[in-house]
Amino acid sequence: MTEHTLRKFDTELEEIRRGVLQMGGLVEAQVTKALDGLRSGDIELLEAVIQGDKAVNLAQVKLDDACTHIIARQQPAAGDLRMVLATIKAASDLERIGDEAKKVAKAARRLHQSEVKFTPRIGLSQATDTAIEMLRTALDAFARVNADSIDEMRRKDAEVDSGFKGIMRQLITYMMEDPRTISNSLEMLFIAKSIERIGDHAMNIAEHVVYVAHGEDVRFEKSQAALGDKR
Repeated sequence: MTEHTLRKFDTELEEIRRGVLQMGGLVEAQVTKALDGLRSGDIELLEAVIQGDKAVNLAQVKLDDACTHIIARQQPAAGDLRMVLATIKAASDLERIGDEAKKVAKAARRLHQSEVKFTPRIGLSQATDTAIEMLRTALDAFARVNADSIDEMRRKDAEVDSGFKGIMRQLITYMMEDPRTISNSLEMLFIAKSIERIGDHAMNIAEHVVYVAHGEDVRFEKSQAALGDKR
């Protein structure tokens, strides 16, 4: 490569990295607004989240297109290729987080417009705060290509999973004790599951950072360890 071509390549890599962070900021805002709308019952805010999902989808399309062009024109290798591939994967996870935010908004809209006003009170705050914190940590790690936070992310992911199981048990108890709560309890269960999935996708992004930084695919370490124990 000539010096000019190398500079252009570096610029393109920086642009896709910045694109992931911009998309991450957009997705984080979607999640936050959906949860705010759930708490407040602000239907206009919930509608804005549902419509805002289009911008998230467009951001993914633009990133995928930019990465495809880089691969075709520059034929990156080693760490540069890992960054481009990780960008494609991170954009996919961010798009799915956006989908979960839209699901939360739709479920919240149904709850607040329901004729059945009795909605079970469950502790969503800790799980939601942790999931959003995971997203921020993953994006910061991606920005710095620093995989040091992976163990912390795994711990937080386990917390979110445990929180979801606790919420599910609470909701099952509500539904068994009072059939009138079934409809709204199921909506709350869908919301809790979306929060758990947001944590999962944030965890995926952190694992992509490990791949970029060290060339290691750590996505299936738990499964591989479990298989080893069975043997």
